[in-house]
Amino acid sequence: MTTHVTSAPHNRDRRSPSLHAAAAHRNAPESRTPAPGNRRLYTAHIDPDIQIVAAEPDFSRQFGRTSADTCGRSLYELLHPSAPSVLNRHFTRLSEGRSARFAERMVGLGNAGRVFSGELTGIAVQNTTGRLAGIVVQVRPDTEADPTDGKDVIGPPRERLLSKLDAQVLEGIAAGASTVQLAARLYLSRQGVEYHVGLMLRKLKAPNRAALVARAHSMGMLTVGQWPPRVLPEFIK
Repeated sequence: MTTHVTSAPHNRDRRSPSLHAAAAHRNAPESRTPAPGNRRLYTAHIDPDIQIVAAEPDFSRQFGRTSADTCGRSLYELLHPSAPSVLNRHFTRLSEGRSARFAERMVGLGNAGRVFSGELTGIAVQNTTGRLAGIVVQVRPDTEADPTDGKDVIGPPRERLLSKLDAQVLEGIAAGASTVQLAARLYLSRQGVEYHVGLMLRKLKAPNRAALVARAHSMGMLTVGQWPPRVLPEFIK
């Protein structure tokens, strides 16, 4: 009988953490051309300090960068400013061995002010002693768009899109408040609420309230991982 030996554990123990992380990245699930209607996964590898140590070119391209420009950066530099408050607890659980993977909503920052929404999955990579060697990160955008096509582009932070009252109305809609509830809360008439809603529908090019909230989320205007949602100050005049 022929015995097949894959690899000896003592050989893996001799590898440095950086080599182990690089090997884990090579063995991570690859992004392949999807079947029609499926969204692609884009993969990178980060160290326990959330620094990117390896990234496939398509991963970097989603954020408007090259692989060389992506490696060495914190993952948070590629994400919406609210990301650390949501993702830190997930990464802590991975590093402490309390979970092996997680999936969370994210908003990514592309080039020229472009933002996009999607799902971020983190997968713990352990060495043979059970310690965390690194984390495989997979990003699955909600829509397959060309990062340079100019869609979903927002202005720089100094371009305030909403008045304070607009922001309060949007926060209420995102939290599920009705027109009557918003009118009572903001001391407006029902017509006044509808006026502000109409302004935002036109400004954000959304056909209805549900689309307005989805559009605001995709543009990074609303906080992620916080309830009730809040409009970030950089979008308020």
